[in-house]
Amino acid sequence: MSQRVALVTGGSRGIGRAIALTLCKADYAIAIASPELEKNEEVAGEIRALGGECITVDFNVASQESVKAGVDGIIKQLHRVDVLVNNAGITRDALSMRMKADDWNKVIAVNLTGTFFTSQAVIPHMMKERWGRIVNIASVVGEAGNPGQANYVASKAGIIGLTKCLAQELASRNITVNAIAPGFIDTDMTAVLTEEQKQKMMVKVPLNRLGLPQDIANAVKFLASDDASYITGQVLRVNGGMYM
Repeated sequence: MSQRVALVTGGSRGIGRAIALTLCKADYAIAIASPELEKNEEVAGEIRALGGECITVDFNVASQESVKAGVDGIIKQLHRVDVLVNNAGITRDALSMRMKADDWNKVIAVNLTGTFFTSQAVIPHMMKERWGRIVNIASVVGEAGNPGQANYVASKAGIIGLTKCLAQELASRNITVNAIAPGFIDTDMTAVLTEEQKQKMMVKVPLNRLGLPQDIANAVKFLASDDASYITGQVLRVNGGMYM
């Protein structure tokens, strides 16, 4: 069998970058998709320095046409997509009564609709191979809720529902679909918090530390592997115990 190919959306930084590098070390060829072209190339450079194969794709997950063109380009260059990691995500926080319609729509479009469009684009290729892994990055708040994040919470809860639906639709073709729900992870998103805010968060985490992008990447590597072939439709909580 030729080398498996993993497509990682939002692979230019943080959790996505850690996932791309980890899958490269596990001998996957990598396609990184994000609109941050320079950062995509930086990560691709790191992967190539490790001896891995990597291409970068500029597509907007919220646009069906853009996603389809991007996936077609990956198939043309790498001939397959075996693993899809739907990691692209944004936040636009505000209390519900003050949330602008545009901020609601943007977060749903990137986080939830983008996960659907990208999955929809790769599914026919996985069905042809009769093997595939889709790993969706949800969030602890998609199960627990969080004030000031109605749009983000709704998008991540939607991803969990979508995961279960796709898992049922695709199981007969040997394609598994699972979600990972990270807790508080040390990334650009949490870097903007004050020390006081971080300490308040730590109180809720029994393991008493922020998670690392590598913690999520390790979980993705497992769910993408043959070792996880009998796991589908599940939400793997990687959150230090903050929500059980």
